[in-house]
Amino acid sequence: MTALLIEDEYPAAERLEKLIRKLDPRVDIAGVLDSVEAGKRWFADHPPVDVIFSDIQLSDGLSFQIFEAFPAHSPIIFTTSYDEYAIKAFKVKSVDYLLKPIKLPELAEALEKFKRLRREFSPAAHASKIESLIESLDQNRKAHKSRFLVRNGEQLIPVGLDQIAYFYTANELACLVGKDGRQFLVDYTMEELEHLLSPAQFFRLNRQFIAQVTAIQKIHTYFNGKLKVELRPETPQEVLVSREKAPAFKAWLEG
Repeated sequence: MTALLIEDEYPAAERLEKLIRKLDPRVDIAGVLDSVEAGKRWFADHPPVDVIFSDIQLSDGLSFQIFEAFPAHSPIIFTTSYDEYAIKAFKVKSVDYLLKPIKLPELAEALEKFKRLRREFSPAAHASKIESLIESLDQNRKAHKSRFLVRNGEQLIPVGLDQIAYFYTANELACLVGKDGRQFLVDYTMEELEHLLSPAQFFRLNRQFIAQVTAIQKIHTYFNGKLKVELRPETPQEVLVSREKAPAFKAWLEG
């Protein structure tokens, strides 16, 4: 069996390759690609592999850009830290998804699933599924909110995304914080907000905070691989990004 790895973080790629070889030493790793451009060059010059392990957020874009340019002729197992709404789509449209950090039992289960489906696999059908996935993501992008209607006393005020710094939750209530420091309650949970906001503009830093890129002022390294984020307007408590989320956060900041 031949496999292709699309992953822009060297430690993650190295770990994934070791886990794959631990499960099946016969697997031939045809290549490890770290960018959209590298992927396009590879697909232009090489025949299809048996299975692709692909991260989503790469250093120069999304891996979907590769599959748009070269309709996939191989099953894909996504390895991702991507937001929840997209993961639901991947679960339906791909062989499987593995949420980072990848665990050996989950990888083993995904490979077993791939082997079960391999006999039934049709390149044309899989290419159609990838197209459908891209369409569904486009629809999700169109569904993202461009403004929120908030209450200010007896008034209802529309607040555009360009006026929002971040959202945070306190006492199970979600608050919108404007760039001018004003705060408003919103009738959404943080999970709902994560789906309603464009992932190009907003990032779920942790359970308490979703921030717009323009609100992020400074980033400090922190204990045990975490990151400490300074937001504007200032927050009364520390805002930490976990070690697991840190790579995706950095990639998001780089655009």
